[in-house]
Amino acid sequence: MESAITSISHSGDVLFLMLGAVMVFAMHAGFAFLEVGTVRQKSQVNAFVKILSDWSVSTVVYFVIGFPLAYGIHFFQPVDALLADNQGYELVRFFFLLCFAACIPAIISGGIAERARFWPQVLAGAIFVAVVYPVFESIIWGQNSSGLQSFFESTFGAPFHDFAGSVVVHSMGGWLALPAVLVLGPRLNRYVRGKSQAIPISNIPFLALGSWILAVGWFGFNVMSAQSLQGISGLVAINSLLAMVGGVLFALVASNNDPGFVHNGALAGLIAICAGSDIVHPVAAFFIGGLGSLIFVYGFQWEQEKLRIDDVLGVWPLHGLIGTFGGISAGIFGLEALGGAGGVTFMSQLAGSLLAVIYAVVCSFVVYTVIKKLFGYTLDEDAQFIGPDLAIHHINAYPEEHVK
Repeated sequence: MESAITSISHSGDVLFLMLGAVMVFAMHAGFAFLEVGTVRQKSQVNAFVKILSDWSVSTVVYFVIGFPLAYGIHFFQPVDALLADNQGYELVRFFFLLCFAACIPAIISGGIAERARFWPQVLAGAIFVAVVYPVFESIIWGQNSSGLQSFFESTFGAPFHDFAGSVVVHSMGGWLALPAVLVLGPRLNRYVRGKSQAIPISNIPFLALGSWILAVGWFGFNVMSAQSLQGISGLVAINSLLAMVGGVLFALVASNNDPGFVHNGALAGLIAICAGSDIVHPVAAFFIGGLGSLIFVYGFQWEQEKLRIDDVLGVWPLHGLIGTFGGISAGIFGLEALGGAGGVTFMSQLAGSLLAVIYAVVCSFVVYTVIKKLFGYTLDEDAQFIGPDLAIHHINAYPEEHVK
């Protein structure tokens, strides 16, 4: 009887995590449609192919290098051995965590859209998923976490807390994207003689569809981060919901009903709540999401118009700045004095969040500087003029319209 109960428990965990993996995998369709809706028609095919190609390359390099580096587990052993440990739990755990790792090139893709050479960016994404991301993952969540977390606990009173990846995934992706955008330079005619020339987006329905797909999949991203049935928490689900709604409503007011900001506001709220979704009060989650949304609305405008950084989807403010805010906010709203569950300190959250920023920016500048010198990174002006769809893939998004 005990053996049967144990087997059912293991099976439940495997099924639970597999469903979570599928939900997060579906989020990559959301990344694709969000980008396709935001770029011009001449860049839509490129967006779809980039996301799928990056996912496929990420799967291979994370299987071979990244997951073993982060968790000390490899799969080069007989099938009997793979299934012996909790009915293949580690296999499906790899799938789940791969979906997190593959978010890194998907996030970067939105920032560099419309003017990056294809294969150099695939190479950069492979390096990030194989080595750069897993190294940081290992010291926060993985096999090397005891050293850094013990340091945080002894120095600041608590370990660094990031339940579902505000910092490990989103901040890392956003801050890795910033040097890529800077090294790449702006799109052709984005800034002319020092003046901003807005480039219109192509498809609001596709943008909205991408946001909805991401929002639905996010409940797998957050809730299933428990990684077992016993660890599941209704608090995480409700906090994710209220943070998303807070992000939408704050963006609705701050942007004067702008559909791009409203749909990205939902994502801003979800990014902000990831770190503390298991410890903050639902009321706090609503305001964390709302504040995250304001960071995006005003941060995107500041980035584009004041700093003149052509970050097409605004991935640096959306994932980088808000991811950092999410990590820090867990150290504020997670305190028992503010209705949270406790077990966190502001200084641990601040230190861990800033560590991610420094690590990501340094690694990204090194990778993209080397790639630019060795292979080149920016599409030439002629390729940008006709668009990456024709220049790279030799077909546009609506071929029938161009048949004579």
